[in-house]
Amino acid sequence: MKMKKIVTILLATAMLLSLAACGGGNKTAENGTSTESLQETTEESKTPKSNPDGSSSEPYKESEKSNILVAYFSATKNTEGIARKLADGLGADLYEIVPKQPYTDEDLDYGNSKSRASVENDDPDARPPISGSVENMKQYDVVFIGYPIWWGKAPKIMSTFIESYDFSGKTLAAFCTSASSGFGSSDSALRSSTGGAVWLDGHRFAADASADDVLAWANGLEIN
Repeated sequence: MKMKKIVTILLATAMLLSLAACGGGNKTAENGTSTESLQETTEESKTPKSNPDGSSSEPYKESEKSNILVAYFSATKNTEGIARKLADGLGADLYEIVPKQPYTDEDLDYGNSKSRASVENDDPDARPPISGSVENMKQYDVVFIGYPIWWGKAPKIMSTFIESYDFSGKTLAAFCTSASSGFGSSDSALRSSTGGAVWLDGHRFAADASADDVLAWANGLEIN
């Protein structure tokens, strides 16, 4: 009988030791999740998430600033569409020339000689003020300038823009949109206000011009 008691005690002791060893190797959190699982979750949260194609989902950060700027004025959004296609295709920065006083439909009534656009066009000294400015014009070597055609010329707000910066040593090219008018000499006033700049041939686009057509013109300029 004594022998059986000793064996029973030894077996019970061994079982207790075994249970203690297992419990020490896999502790659990208060919510029942093992510490090993929590560690895996923590490590996973430190690893950047990836898209199915293997690319990172983290926001893209531009490492280098572009040396090309596309600056445009667009009262009816037609020129804006061309400007965006140009900037996207060239990897250029995009800047909208925004008038401090927005143009209303009445302002753009070309059939009314007293409308704002008509009065500005007839005044050689008109310089409509612009809201905001290009942060660092010095970084750009090439500047594309876009605008709608008003009475065969660039709107006077474009002169405000051109006269606000020093374009010496830069390469400039203008583009415009119109329903029927050609490019003509619409950029002549802009050219005369930029001493020391190199001007390339401009181009007129229809509002629905394709991105391929826009880039064909830009690439044809052979800008270095």
